[in-house]
Formats: sequence, structure tokens, C-alpha cells
Amino acid sequence: MPSSSGKIIVSVLRGGPSSEYDVSLQTGQTVLNSLPRDKYEPIDVFISKKGEWHVGGLAKHPGKIIESSDVIFNALHGEFGEDGGVQDILDPYQVPYTGSGKVASALAMNKALTKNYLARAGVKMPAHLIFKKAETVPLKAGRAVFQSFAPPYVVKPVNLGSSVGVYMVKTVGDLPEVLENSFKTSPEVLVEEFIMGKEATCGVIDDFRGEKIYPLLPIEIVPPKTNRFYDYNAKYLSNDTEYRLPGNWGRKESEKIQEVAKLAHDLLGLRHYSRSDFIVSRHGVYFLEVNTLPGLTSHSLVPKSLEAIGCPLPVFLDHLLTLALSRRSH
Repeated sequence: MPSSSGKIIVSVLRGGPSSEYDVSLQTGQTVLNSLPRDKYEPIDVFISKKGEWHVGGLAKHPGKIIESSDVIFNALHGEFGEDGGVQDILDPYQVPYTGSGKVASALAMNKALTKNYLARAGVKMPAHLIFKKAETVPLKAGRAVFQSFAPPYVVKPVNLGSSVGVYMVKTVGDLPEVLENSFKTSPEVLVEEFIMGKEATCGVIDDFRGEKIYPLLPIEIVPPKTNRFYDYNAKYLSNDTEYRLPGNWGRKESEKIQEVAKLAHDLLGLRHYSRSDFIVSRHGVYFLEVNTLPGLTSHSLVPKSLEAIGCPLPVFLDHLLTLALSRRSH
């Protein structure tokens, strides 16, 4: 139902009941500012931390907002936005939306399930163990990890993104306490071996520039010296994080990163775009995780990759909405 001006009505969802609420507000603002106004009429849909939907400062039923839209731009991040929650609300209305569907989102958000899927395809990943709060005695878990692989360790929630709740653990003696802290925010926790190497990320886009799944150029991320790895602070708050494009590795490593980013997107049934994170070590390229709705803030990586290939952000956003409106998936 195009507007009286003939423009396509796009409801941009931002905020939401998520630990990545603030990042989503920024991504949504970027989208609102960057949509081509000659073609689209954007509606700013603010979702509170309690999950209430608002337009123009007034609370509205989600169904009314969805039904008055031609297409939804999902600018949410983390829980609710990327785990199938909002998709479950959107699907019954059959209004197209950007990003992956309900099942693929839930699958990709769960780091344990993602690793299981990709392990079957032979993708190289850090050794890891999964612990559930209800079944875990932290002291015994620490021993199990130590018997499986040597420290240091990375401890992260199974179902959160943007490095929220991620800990670096140098010794096995510190692991039980860190697990106890992690279980306060997540019922399921992943303990991973720490791979020494360069941090990398690579975005992919569906049906772009003649390719079914087009890989963007991999970016090397160099966190500030105060950060051991690319955590939430380095991602969104620090101006000292360095981004190298091209990354400081060889052509073979770049091609492997792109290959696995495409494979993850395809195997998990993702849609429109995604971004995968890696470690490039002297032993090869290790896959870490995939993001189904990568950030589009001033600190975000997909806009940096788009700039490197000469694709303005408005062109990219138009492409995503065109894909959604055509209801394409692969």
C-alpha cells in the first residue's frame, strides 16, 4: 500500500528488549537517515526495552504498524531481533521484512547449533564445550575444560551477540567463578579455546553484482592495546580500534574467509545479508560466529566494507528492501 505520494512505506524497527538496545537505536537511525527519500517513506518504529511498539511517541499495536507498511526494515540486534522473536510477530501478517526468517535466525543466534551445523561441513573452529546452568557444577566444568584443551579460554553466552558477556580467562583456576557469573545472564554458556591470531570479519550479500551470494572484502580488526579481543567496548565505544582493509594476510586467507562466510550464510539458510567473524592464525582460518543482522552504525563493519567496493549505503539499503519486496530467498 504505497503512500499518497506513491512512495514505498518502510517501517524501520529499532530498540527492542535486547542487550544490544543502544546499538539498534544507532543502526535504525542510520537507516532512517540513509534511505533514498525519492523512493521510500520511512516510519520510525521505536520498540521499548519492555517490548512496546511506538510511532511518533505513541504506543501502537504491532499489528497496526505492520499492516500499514509495505515492507519492514529490521534494524534490531541481539535477542528478539535476531533470535526469531520479532520474526514470529511479523510472519503471520505476510508483510515482507529484511533479514533472515524465524527458523534461520534462531539457528544462527545459537552458537552451539551453528557450530554443530558447520562442523559437519568441515569448517575449522576453535575447540569448545557447552555448559547448561541447570546441569553444571562450575568446579567440575572447569576440570572438564582443562582436560579437553589448554588455557587461555574465551567464555561467552550461547545466545547473545556483539561480544556481550564475553570473558577472557587466563587460567583454569579462574574458570569456575567466570562460569558462575556467566550463568547469571545466560542459561547456556560456551567455553572456547583462545586462538592467537588476527581478528577478521566478512559480510555477504544475496543476489548482488551478479553473484548469488556476494562476499565483501574481509576486514582485519585490531582492538586497542587495552583490549585482549574485539569486545563490546572496542566495537561500539572506542575510537582506538583499528580496521585494516585489506587485512594483513595473504590472498589464500582472504579467499578462505570469503568462502566460509558464504558457506555459513548458505548452510544456515540466511537471507539478504550476514557477517561472519574469524580468527586468522598460523594454523589457518577459524570460524567464530555469524551475525544475521550486522550493525550499520558509524563503528560498524559492513558500511566500511561497502565503502571499499564503492557501494554507497543508500544503494545497499535499497538492495535489501528490493530483495525483501521480491520475497527472494535461496
